[in-house]
Amino acid sequence: MTNRIAFQGEPGAYSHQACHAARPGLEALPCPTFEAVIDAVREGRADQAMLPVENTTYGRVADIHRLLPQSGLHIVDEAFVRVHINLLGVAGSTLADVREAWSLLVLLPQCARFLREHGIQGRVSTDNARAARDVAEWGDRSKAALASELAAEIYGLDILARHIEDHDTNTTRFLIMAREPDMTRRADHMMTTFVFRVRNIPAALYKAMGGFATNGVNMTKLESYMVDGSFTATQFYADIEGHPDDPAVQRALEELDYFTSYLKVLGTYPADHLRD
Repeated sequence: MTNRIAFQGEPGAYSHQACHAARPGLEALPCPTFEAVIDAVREGRADQAMLPVENTTYGRVADIHRLLPQSGLHIVDEAFVRVHINLLGVAGSTLADVREAWSLLVLLPQCARFLREHGIQGRVSTDNARAARDVAEWGDRSKAALASELAAEIYGLDILARHIEDHDTNTTRFLIMAREPDMTRRADHMMTTFVFRVRNIPAALYKAMGGFATNGVNMTKLESYMVDGSFTATQFYADIEGHPDDPAVQRALEELDYFTSYLKVLGTYPADHLRD
């Protein structure tokens, strides 16, 4: 056991914040890419991986669905993390001093109203935590970063404005993954995630989904994405409520298996309390 959890980004990134919130007892290990996060767990340098899969404002995180089935890891938990965007400036600066705000591209539209009202120009950085680090190094009062409160603490920046996001429901869903699956029923409300490809027969997807409807299994997510560089090879990612040992889920998965050429369960885990 390393007592580490790996995340993508630099110290102070929102994934780092998620590690603090969901796994406060583990040391957070920063990694440059999602692939590096997965490798850190596979190679034993970390026990778990914290991977973002979707955000309520900008949707699915690119590449994650492609990486999960190939990772060799298993989903053991999920964490819903409220994303609060803060304007961070060098010590002693004020909101009136700021002319540019640097951050990851996807964060800029999420606080467009605030930036417009204060005449601040958004600038793109490779990472929100990297933006905070750069602002600290530049020491320029006219430049600020859009990042977490954790980033302000790490890089010694002042929080010039808190929670400036346009929508007060901005939340990111993370999956926590490990080398070994945990199929135990650890809560009343369980989730199961799987990927599949349907057989090449008419109405295969419709028929495959029928088992969930007839057995009363709630499917909370179904997304498709292309694989193998082909427009005709489509894989589906799905989340359902329930545990594979539940009779209704068991029957639905058996029916799904009949209409699929590939089916892989990625994990069974307790639902985050924010789902309820």
